[in-house]
Amino acid sequence: MELEQHAPVEDIRRAVTALCANFPAGYWQQCEREERYPEEFVVAMTEAGWLAALIPEEYGGSGLSLYEACVILEEVNRSGANGASCHAQMYTMAALLNHGSEEQKRRYLPRIADGSLRMQAFGVTEPDAGSNTLRIKTFAKRVDNGYVINGQKVWTSRYKQSQMYLLITRTTPYEEVTKKTDGLTLFLIDIEKAGKSLSSTPIDTMLNHHTNQVFIDDLHVSEADRIGEEGKGFYYLLDSLNAERLLVASESIGDGKWFIEQASRYASERIVFDRPIGANQGVQFPIAKAHMNLEAATLMRDKAAALFSAGKPCGPEANMAKYLATEASWEAAEAAMLTYGGNGMASEYNVERKWKEARLFRIAPISNNLVLAYIGQHVLGMPRSY
Repeated sequence: MELEQHAPVEDIRRAVTALCANFPAGYWQQCEREERYPEEFVVAMTEAGWLAALIPEEYGGSGLSLYEACVILEEVNRSGANGASCHAQMYTMAALLNHGSEEQKRRYLPRIADGSLRMQAFGVTEPDAGSNTLRIKTFAKRVDNGYVINGQKVWTSRYKQSQMYLLITRTTPYEEVTKKTDGLTLFLIDIEKAGKSLSSTPIDTMLNHHTNQVFIDDLHVSEADRIGEEGKGFYYLLDSLNAERLLVASESIGDGKWFIEQASRYASERIVFDRPIGANQGVQFPIAKAHMNLEAATLMRDKAAALFSAGKPCGPEANMAKYLATEASWEAAEAAMLTYGGNGMASEYNVERKWKEARLFRIAPISNNLVLAYIGQHVLGMPRSY
């Protein structure tokens, strides 16, 4: 299947690499030490138009395909940067683009495209529901002038760096719907306008990821803040989730390539016992194996992106791409850590920073065990395993 391309992909790769060269390893190390958001990098990505890749030109975006968006984030991470600092800006707007009203699209998309409005916060996960999105408790109650929302979300990354908050709620209790995927409704929340009805606390993590708990208390929203029909939010959410799977897969592929390149070079240059350590099969073979698995994961990513761009179902392929890419990236991270030995733990080599990033994607935005369960049940037809 041919991939839809609006610009030569190699030109995109070169341009993104050139931008990332302005943010070398020292920049990311400083952000890590200070637990600081990489604001300058995000601004540069916005001004270059990369974060508006998936927004159609009529709304001020670049109008690129999902494959091209994947290439952008792949190159960001391959360059040693961290696309997770801004990747949600590329996919949170999918539900708005595909299911929002024309008035909503005209109001928000051009501002997201030019960077005057940030929408990186995505409120899905809850403390008691975890990965079981259908059992969330955050509830939007109907009132005369719209809805009143109460609840709590966790792992809402970049909430403090966002002005708009994409929020999934229940509008019909789980126990009262015939089809469990019904009764969920999606809202687009103006954080400043919400005022004290929204509050947040940061979650300390092992890497510089800027994630939060969000508390929602008597938040009044209007029907104009709702995306699409009431009760259909889960289906709208899937538009964002398949894109998210593939963009995260692409970041993992980029990370994996970074690890392979760094480990191969270090193994060729590092002399121990009068020979390069890469001459030892115990060092060389794990790097070679990780490279092959990354290449295979890239093919699955490309297939899924082609299906997505063609408007065809791609749930299995998107999930498989996410699984294969994140596992291959982690394999490459471990190979690099083994190759660098003690130096891999030293911040100056950047391996430990990227190693932590690679580990995250095996459990987020969806656990790889849940991907296996999905494939086993929905693709292979075996009994539900959970």
